[in-house]
Amino acid sequence: MNRFLLLLFAVVVGVVVGGGNVLCADQGLDGDGVQDPNQDRGQRLAKYLTNKKLVGQFTVDGASQQSLKVEQYEISKCQKLAQPDRYRLTARIKYGAVDQEVPLELTILFAGDTPVITLDSMWIPGMGTFDARVLIRRDRYAGTWKHDAKGGHLFGRIESMETKSEESAE
Repeated sequence: MNRFLLLLFAVVVGVVVGGGNVLCADQGLDGDGVQDPNQDRGQRLAKYLTNKKLVGQFTVDGASQQSLKVEQYEISKCQKLAQPDRYRLTARIKYGAVDQEVPLELTILFAGDTPVITLDSMWIPGMGTFDARVLIRRDRYAGTWKHDAKGGHLFGRIESMETKSEESAE
C-alpha cells in the first residue's frame, strides 16, 4: 500500500546498516568503530542511507493485524541539502501497479543521535498527502504514518542493496 511508500525515502525512510548506529560516537557507519571527524552527522547519514532498502511491515488502524503485508522501499541515493535538516532521497516505490523511482526532498530531524524522518502533511503529486515520523536506530526503523484518512504503524529492517558491480562479480 502507498502509505509508507514515500516515507522513506519518504520512505522511511530510512535505517541503519552493519549493526551500528548512524551517529553514535563509538561506532562508525561501516561498523569498524571509526568515524571521519571531518564529516558532519548529516553527511554521515546521507552516506549511510545511500544504496539501502527498507524491508518491513505496516499496520492499518482498525484492521486485523493477523497477517501483515511486507513492503520494500529502495533508496538509491541520499543527499544532504544546503537547507538545515533537509535531504533528497531518490527512492524506488513499489506497491500495487506502481513501480517508480522518485526524488523526495524530506526533513530529517535528530532526537539526540537518532535520525527521525519527518513529514508534515506533505502532498506528493499523484499519491496524496502524507504525515509521518519514522525513527532510525541501528539496523531498524519504526514509526507512525498517515495517508489521507488512513494511518497506522510501520517497522522493519534496513539492509544494503547489492550494486550492479557486486551482482556481476558473483
